[in-house]
Amino acid sequence: MAFYSADPAMGQRLADLVRALEQEGRPGLGARISITWLRYAESLRDRETHEALALGAAAGAGAGWRGSQLREPASLVNLTYLVACEAWLQRQLLRDEPELRRAMAAMVRPSTSAHWATGLIVDLLSGTTSGPSLPQDCYNQWKTQRELVNHWLESLGWPELVGWKACQKTWVDGTYGREQDFHSADQSNRNLLSTDGLARLLEAVMAGSLISPPACRRLQSLLEQPSEERCANPAETKEVTGFAAAALGHKARIWGKSSWMGEARHEAAYVETEAGTPMILIVLSEDERSANYKRLLPEIAGRLIT
Repeated sequence: MAFYSADPAMGQRLADLVRALEQEGRPGLGARISITWLRYAESLRDRETHEALALGAAAGAGAGWRGSQLREPASLVNLTYLVACEAWLQRQLLRDEPELRRAMAAMVRPSTSAHWATGLIVDLLSGTTSGPSLPQDCYNQWKTQRELVNHWLESLGWPELVGWKACQKTWVDGTYGREQDFHSADQSNRNLLSTDGLARLLEAVMAGSLISPPACRRLQSLLEQPSEERCANPAETKEVTGFAAAALGHKARIWGKSSWMGEARHEAAYVETEAGTPMILIVLSEDERSANYKRLLPEIAGRLIT
């Protein structure tokens, strides 16, 4: 059973949106973008929703455009690392220390310092560190350790996570030493996620159905975007605001993470508005070549959020 109920009308609306964006100056966008869009009758944070998910019922209705395709997520991979941290803490594989919590909080904020926080978290989760190239036998052991988060993802048994890879740090200027050896090995070790998998992960966090309800509440607190950090004028799109904030302004509540790398824009957001139904919107885009590429994600959110 899929984790959401496919809605034909939503699917048609999503396909129409992608075609319209192509006709408006983004030729070939359909091949370079993945979208998963889910809507819910009630807040995911409601108890009834928690109970439905616990019984294996699909909480929301939705649609996807290339939702299962694996794409490089840039720092959106940090959502996976955040959840893994709570899983490791539950199994007593990490110590719950202030520096860990500080790094987890920094990882989701739009700042270059987030890359340093991600590096620390990846080291803690995998028991590895960066440094010079290693002799082959040592490198093999290092590589095995670095793939621990991948193995944990496999253990969840979710079909939406098949093929996922979350084993790389995020970088500003590139990799060196053993990180370069690992990253450049025929590109097979690069981070790869899908919008369907991200949607299921975010849904589980918001519904309190993954790891434990207290762990999910802590993650929700980290992922909520303070309204005062958004644009005062929704028409003024800034890179750091993400598409949901730029499209909705101050009145909506938003939990999630945005990411950009060159002209690629990514977003994972759970949104609750005063007028509309709660929804999850996940977008992974690659090589957005149009002149107004910074407007792509706000346009998608603005046309789908009702």
